[in-house]
Formats: sequence, structure tokens, C-alpha cells
Amino acid sequence: MKKFMLMAGGTGGHLFPAMALAQELARRGHTVELMTDHRVESYGADFPASAVHIVPSATPSLSNPFKFVVGGFKILGGIAVAIGKLRQSKPDCVIGFGGYPTFPPFLAANFLGIPGILHEQNSVMGRANRALGRFADVLAMSFAQTRFADGLNLEKVVTGNPVRDRVRTVSSTPYPALSADSPIRIVIFGGSQGAKALSDIVPAAVALIPETLRHRLHIVQQCRAEDLDRVAEIYRRAKVNVELAAFYTDLPERIARSHLVIGRAGASTIAELTVLGRPAILVPLPGAIDADQKNNALVVDAAGGGWIAEQATLTPQSLATRLTSLLTDPATLTKAADAARSLGQPRAVEKLADVAEMLSGKNVEVDHLS
Repeated sequence: MKKFMLMAGGTGGHLFPAMALAQELARRGHTVELMTDHRVESYGADFPASAVHIVPSATPSLSNPFKFVVGGFKILGGIAVAIGKLRQSKPDCVIGFGGYPTFPPFLAANFLGIPGILHEQNSVMGRANRALGRFADVLAMSFAQTRFADGLNLEKVVTGNPVRDRVRTVSSTPYPALSADSPIRIVIFGGSQGAKALSDIVPAAVALIPETLRHRLHIVQQCRAEDLDRVAEIYRRAKVNVELAAFYTDLPERIARSHLVIGRAGASTIAELTVLGRPAILVPLPGAIDADQKNNALVVDAAGGGWIAEQATLTPQSLATRLTSLLTDPATLTKAADAARSLGQPRAVEKLADVAEMLSGKNVEVDHLS
């Protein structure tokens, strides 16, 4: 039995794949602990770790000298805290999942000579992972073509992005059939951070869909708490069958029952949609420095598994036109569902666990990982 220390930023995009790996390593009889920041209280309450360590960290700010200095001291303090915790825990291997909260503990592990894996969820390497690349032994990638990975001189392996057990449980659910008068199920969500833009645009677009089609809709939408009342009112006026909530613990099951998803293009969203094989209209988060969500969405769009809709040009009218076209063309939706599933990596967590076991000193067959 080995001990693994997982390191992740405290948002769903980083914690969900870490959670999937923790579940797999526990199934194999290993001990798992987690190092992260205070946000774990919102997203990782059910994280399957024998211990959770909160390590101080900061996001570097090059534009503000004062914040840069303060952040630097906080990172140094986090490294010191992590060194103490790692010396006490004595893990055989560490696995970092990105986000600046991984920076102090991963550096601390390197200082102590503990072997380390970096996992990159996006098709564009995050800045924290790029900075940590020189201190890692292996880079595990979700996409074969990952921007900035070629510049790192370390072992690279494509594992895919691990998805949670409850996603894998429903991954074999077939795409639901659509007839001329059957209910049409749409799931709308904006990632772990929510998405005000989807609450602004999607309900207004649905209200513009022809009435005969609109009355067949069964919509599930995840909204920020402050948006629930106004979104509910728009759907009520449009006489649409809708269920709204600030958070759904059973979102994978709801996606598996859906005909179409509308959402952001974060790494975990893409991984879950492709494992479940559901077509999606993807609205990448605008303003990202490296356009990671747009690049994720481009992979799906190019494969025919979904359609990009840029937020800057998306209007209720344009979305209503696209929805009307898609929802009256079951063949196109079914074809896109198949294309999405072809991108899925349902065994990503096993592959990543194999790499972790190998690096920790346990011999495994890993030739299928290349």
C-alpha cells in the first residue's frame, strides 16, 4: 500500500479530477491525502481523503508591485507549511492538478525529493502547471495536442481527464430517442462558478422558440442563487416546463437523460460530456488570458460533437434560431452525440492511477498509456 498526496486548486475544475483519482487509488488499497486552499469547503466537502491540508497560497500579480511582494511572501510561507506537512505525512508520490494553490506544496515536494506528476486538464497548459513543469517527473495530459507542453523537457503521457464515479456509472446510458412529439430534455449549467450570461441569454432565447416546440421542452438549469427568481419568471411567462436550482448534486444523471446541453467549456465539463456522449452548445468563458475554454470547445466542435457559441456575439435571437434548427433535426443531434462519445476517455482515471503507482515504485503495465 502506498500513500499519495493530491494537490489541487479549490475549484471544481481542479478538484473533480483529483476526486476521481482519489476514488480509484482508494479502490486499489492506497491512502490518499489532499493539499488545497480554503475553497475546498465549497467544492470538496465529500472529497475521499484521509486528511485535507490547507496550505497558504496566492495568485501572482505582476501589475501591482505591492500585491506581488505580498503574494511572494505568502507563497514562501505556503512552501514552509507544506514542507512541514509533507515531512509528517511522508507520501510516496504527489500529483498536482493545477491552480496556484498547487504551487507551494508541489515545490515543497520537489525540495524534499518526492516524485511528482502534473495533470493538465485543458488543451492549453495553465500558468501554474507551466511554472511547475521543470519540477515534475511526468506530465499527464488530457489532450494529445496540448499547447505549451512541447516546451517542457519531461516525460509526457496522454491519460485523458478523469471523471467522477457517478459520471462513469451512467456513461453507458444510450442517447434518448427523439420523435416528432416526444419531450425534449435540455440541461443548462455554467460550471462551478455559475454563469450569469447563460441566465441572461438562454431563457430569453427559449421564449422565442415556436410555441409547438417550446411546449415539448423539459429544461433543467443551474443558476446562481441571485438569478433564480428572474429566470423562473421568464420561463413562467413562456410557459416552459423548467426546474431551477443553484446546484445539482445529480447533474451527471440529468445530463445522461438529456438530448442537448448548453454550458461553458471548462475541462471537467468537456470530459463529462464526452464520456456521457451528449451534444452541447458550448459558450466559452470570455476574457481568459490563454483562451483555454475556447480551445477546449474547438476540439469538440472540430470532431462534430458540439457547437461553439461565442458569448460576445450570442443573442437570444441567434440562440433561438440555432435551438429551433437543432431540436427539429434528431439525426443531427444523434450524430453529434456519437461524435462527442468518440472523444470520451472513460478509462482516464485508471491510466492516471497506473502512472501514479509506477512513479511511486509499484510495477505496472503502462504501455497502453502512450
